[in-house]
Amino acid sequence: MKKLEDLQAIISDAVRKLDFPGYPAKLYEPISYILSLGGKRMRPALLLMACDLFDGDVDAAIPPALAIEIFHNFTLMHDDIMDNAPLRRGQITVHERWNQNVGILSGDVMLIEGYKLMMQVEDRLLRPILDIFNTTAVGVCEGQQVDMEFEQRNDVKIGEYINMIRLKTAVVLGGALKIGALIGGAQLNDADLLSSFGEHLGIAFQLQDDILDVYGDPEKFGKQVGGDIISNKKTYLLIKALELADDQQKSELNGWLALKQFDHAEKVNAITTIYNSLDVRQYAEEEMQAYADKAFEALDAINLPEEHKQYLHDFADGLLVREN
Repeated sequence: MKKLEDLQAIISDAVRKLDFPGYPAKLYEPISYILSLGGKRMRPALLLMACDLFDGDVDAAIPPALAIEIFHNFTLMHDDIMDNAPLRRGQITVHERWNQNVGILSGDVMLIEGYKLMMQVEDRLLRPILDIFNTTAVGVCEGQQVDMEFEQRNDVKIGEYINMIRLKTAVVLGGALKIGALIGGAQLNDADLLSSFGEHLGIAFQLQDDILDVYGDPEKFGKQVGGDIISNKKTYLLIKALELADDQQKSELNGWLALKQFDHAEKVNAITTIYNSLDVRQYAEEEMQAYADKAFEALDAINLPEEHKQYLHDFADGLLVREN
């Protein structure tokens, strides 16, 4: 089994070798630019990992893995426009460096470039793999739309939130693993179980991100702690707090959510104090563990050698025991 960092290095090298047309420059330069900003390359590395788990040809899995990475960056390019984000990974976003129209059109062609790469799988796998890619891509768009609608609502339920993060984040992990498994020669049942492992792990990972945003060490987290609180993001912690709060706590929470101008540190401190009084961190950690357990349940049922299952178990543990 190849190490995760080796698989990430294979993807980074393949991304560097991508050769887009030079004309028209403003269509293709933004694609090379956003792909050059780096990132962990986790999604494509998972596709390669799944292929390797079933002793498949990792080289044959590189084009579809690149397709997943290009698709992921296409969604980021368009998300940045929707969010008016000035920075991505510490660098100027595409729509700020060029303009919004360039960001929209370059994103569109990125999606098509992703399909061109995905179509390089062998013919017998083309239809099932494109089906998975299509389902994954639609899921991500649905998740983004639901997430935007949550911004206007104060009655979001936990089940709705879990489904949103499943669509927006987790289906890509599941889809990448399923595609890689099929390329590696896995039976459909095992590919489905591996996809379920990835999806449940993705939900657990996002729940942990919610927890770290409030309770993480800012030195290690790499992001502003309390960022979700400042921006009124509907996270598991906020939704659970609103569900558990008494009238006074609910009034205080809604008061902070309604304020347009406030001291950031004061708001973070006030809302965190309410979270602490309601034990929402413990609820979130229990929910995260429940989804991690579901992931491991799917993993245990996969027809793989024990050392390969242990590799995935260790990978999942590494994802979920983190500070950043």
